[in-house]
Amino acid sequence: MIPKECKRLAEVDFPIALVSKYSAGENTGRLGHPHTLHKWWARRPLGACRAMLMALLLPDPCDPNCPGEFKSKARELLPRIQGKIGKENIDLRKKLLEFIGYYANWEFASDQKYLEVSRGLVKAAHPTETPLVVDPFAGGGSIPLEASRLGCESYASDLNPVANLVLKVLLEDIPRYGQDLVDELQVIGNLIKEKAEIELANYYPLDPDGSMPIAYLWARTVKCEAPNCGSYIPLVRSFWLSKKAKKKIALRFIGMKNRYPQFEIFVPNSDKEVPPNTIANAKAKCMNPNCEAVLTPDRVRSQLKSQRGGANPRFDDGGELCGGAILLAIVTTNNENAGRQYRLPTSCDYKIVNEAQQQLEKILKSWEIKNNNSECPIPNELISLNEIRRISVPLYGATTWGDLYTMRQNLLLYSYTQAIKNIDMSEACSRLCSLALDRLLIISSSHCRWKSSGESIVDMFGRHDIGMVWDFAESSPRIGKDNSFTIWLNKYCQVIQECMKAKLSVGQCIQHDATKQYLPDESAQIWFTDPPYYDSIPYAHLADCFYVWIKRSLNHNSISHMFSTALTPKDAECVVDRPHRLSSSTKDKNFFETKISDAALVGQKTLSKSGCGSIVFAHKTTEGWESLLTGIVDGGWHISASWPIATELHTRLNARDTASLATSVHLVCRPRSDDAGVGEWGEVLSELPTKVGDWMERLQDEGVRGADLVFACIGPALEIFSRYSRVETAEGEEVKLGAYLEKVWEVVGRSALEQVLGTDEARARNGAAGALEEDARLTALFLWTMQATGGPGDSAESSNGDDGDSDDDDEAPARGKAKGFSLIYDVVRRFAQPLGIDLTRWENRIIKTEKGVVRLLPIEERSQQLFGQDSVRTVADWVEEDPSHNIQPFLFPEMAMEPKKKAKRGRKQTTIEIDESGIQHKPEATTLDRIHAAMLLQSGGQANALRNLIKSEQQRGPDFLRLANALSALYPKECEEKRLLDAMLLAVPR
Repeated sequence: MIPKECKRLAEVDFPIALVSKYSAGENTGRLGHPHTLHKWWARRPLGACRAMLMALLLPDPCDPNCPGEFKSKARELLPRIQGKIGKENIDLRKKLLEFIGYYANWEFASDQKYLEVSRGLVKAAHPTETPLVVDPFAGGGSIPLEASRLGCESYASDLNPVANLVLKVLLEDIPRYGQDLVDELQVIGNLIKEKAEIELANYYPLDPDGSMPIAYLWARTVKCEAPNCGSYIPLVRSFWLSKKAKKKIALRFIGMKNRYPQFEIFVPNSDKEVPPNTIANAKAKCMNPNCEAVLTPDRVRSQLKSQRGGANPRFDDGGELCGGAILLAIVTTNNENAGRQYRLPTSCDYKIVNEAQQQLEKILKSWEIKNNNSECPIPNELISLNEIRRISVPLYGATTWGDLYTMRQNLLLYSYTQAIKNIDMSEACSRLCSLALDRLLIISSSHCRWKSSGESIVDMFGRHDIGMVWDFAESSPRIGKDNSFTIWLNKYCQVIQECMKAKLSVGQCIQHDATKQYLPDESAQIWFTDPPYYDSIPYAHLADCFYVWIKRSLNHNSISHMFSTALTPKDAECVVDRPHRLSSSTKDKNFFETKISDAALVGQKTLSKSGCGSIVFAHKTTEGWESLLTGIVDGGWHISASWPIATELHTRLNARDTASLATSVHLVCRPRSDDAGVGEWGEVLSELPTKVGDWMERLQDEGVRGADLVFACIGPALEIFSRYSRVETAEGEEVKLGAYLEKVWEVVGRSALEQVLGTDEARARNGAAGALEEDARLTALFLWTMQATGGPGDSAESSNGDDGDSDDDDEAPARGKAKGFSLIYDVVRRFAQPLGIDLTRWENRIIKTEKGVVRLLPIEERSQQLFGQDSVRTVADWVEEDPSHNIQPFLFPEMAMEPKKKAKRGRKQTTIEIDESGIQHKPEATTLDRIHAAMLLQSGGQANALRNLIKSEQQRGPDFLRLANALSALYPKECEEKRLLDAMLLAVPR
């Protein structure tokens, strides 16, 4: 085995850029990819796990304790792929890292040459016994799967039954049964399809012309409460059906009939022809042209509560529509015409839905009559209110998990559930069929959206929450050869066949609490895990959506004991529940820290003396990071390295409003030595700037930027702090981790300012001469943090809202639609406080804080603030009247004494604030203010006034151009501010 004193590759170097390149886009529609099996949140890319595992398993050839046998075997194996290797140990290290980087490519995952070389290297590093890799928070199974690929033994556990079902299939069933499972799945899949289609054929028929409906577009409705109206208001987010560049199709209002709005399908010549939405921020506007009243959010919610969410249409005894959801359009396909076609609903469409509702009512009534304490055929388990901020549907009346579906959808899922449960098949095949049912239910929910830009359905988990969807898309099961269920089973067969190429070893998985002992002491060589991300994802609450259907489909299965409770276990789950007035949860920061610490202690005992560990984390708040790190350090670990790997796409929904992390930071750690001494606070602080500065330079060379760079610096900083049993001040007082992390943020912030603005800015708190004002430093740090990994500003976006967002009211998570760049308040505060920046001074001047998010105001929102009630054009005209006029006095005109010209133009009277001490306060125009003013002049096409301002600034000194050039480098590419700033700079005389 590798000697205890020998460092692993992961502790000295790692191919960050190459692994990031292959990891970030790995999960996008790859045929045969294991992630196809099931939805699991924040699952790590296989390439990143594979690369990190190899770096943890292999010794560093440059370490004097590296076994010579390993180096000899590595020199024999690597040339098969890497070519000739130099004679020095550093040459061998480079080739090993290069191999690890290229093997992160999914295309090589099952390549026989790569498999042979990777397994040969692992065997050479661990010649006496096969290494055991342990993951106690296994989730979707990425880490243990890659351990099996590399020829290791794998042990995976998770508290969640749904995760354990996925692990059971991935780590045990597929490697054990292989092609036999493929053959059985194809036969059984057809039997399930035939049985379900017999029961469902009448409820999802073809159109008379043979076209197949693939989606039914619905809108929930509320009743207008204006006097003498009573019209039904369809809650429609968008009337677009197709918004493709060469295919524009929409709905438009043509009149009222029986209190219902009537529509027609048309091809708009411009966006203005498409009706506006009827629902925004939970306020509903009546479409009756004689009314147009607006219903308040409280009334909208109240009416939907009475409809149990409002997803179902209601019918009177004669079968006529009398409330509830209405059909807007039906999407179809046929063999004669390519692409999607759209038609309006008919009475026949409603009749079929009514018949489906009656059939489901018969099934439920039959169950009630039997009264044998059996489980309700449709999930009637209550949705927990502890995560109401992210599963907000109970606020609108959808209180059970069955309420997330229309009655026809529940009939569909019931039919497949019964078929899976009652057809004789092996346990392994039963488990895969239950997973396929889960794939069906997430696209067959009344919380799926129609994406007009792609003419496709977005499943109910577009984000890590379940929010209200006003107008939704009901997917058809596509009865016939394109059956949705069998399509997924065919994809599963591809996954099995892809895994068979790798000849995976059979792993071990078990449902277990990570804080309880699960293996003998010192039995594992690698402890590698991806724990829950603080309060980011309510895993158990979301998994309930799958759990309630899985337990209804499993029959005589060896894992049925995991599905014996009403819902998934939550009390011991290592997460933080976000506080809410309806929540009774006590799972807070302290709970999370204790859980992580306990899990870390168990992991440390499980690891052999020569073993190595890694913990993955990707939370974007400092509070989440501090809690994780506190748990790790308190759990007795010493962090020895930190590697940020790009694992996320910036196009995902939750990355569009703020600086969401693109990387997952992999902390490499070992159990802290029993004889670790006490660190001196002064020495720790003196070592910190050099450590962080060197690391920032390295990461930037690798393309790591912004928030990713900030959090990646925490690892190297913890190398210093965590090597000691405790750190004390000169007076003997213990320094807590939180106090140390504050110093880390200060060092990172000063280093960032030094890079973008110069050394004076880093020393600005101490009154350095020539330093720019606070607002310039705050803006520079803000934009620096917003930069995206992969290049400056590649993907940081302005928050202009998103067509796919749910439109919940204030009980739901804030999804800001205002323009500007946003960061979590805690991140901004952590930078500003140690650098002497007073955030309150700049509130509503360059930033605006709402619901824990700080928004950097776009320049267009500063126009009135900078130029007063006059427009930019009026001020520019005044300058052009006389070239001797200086534009400077107009900056903050309402807060400073103005020239008499102002009164002549009817401008507001001067206002000067006086506090209790009688001192007058008027904010002076800062360098940043003058740059924004110049950008506004550029935007308004006021060339002469712009030249006047630039000329005066050049006479004033170099700060204006210095800051302008710095901001130009920081603004994201193609954003409006950068365009204006660059155009303004072109007007500067050379």
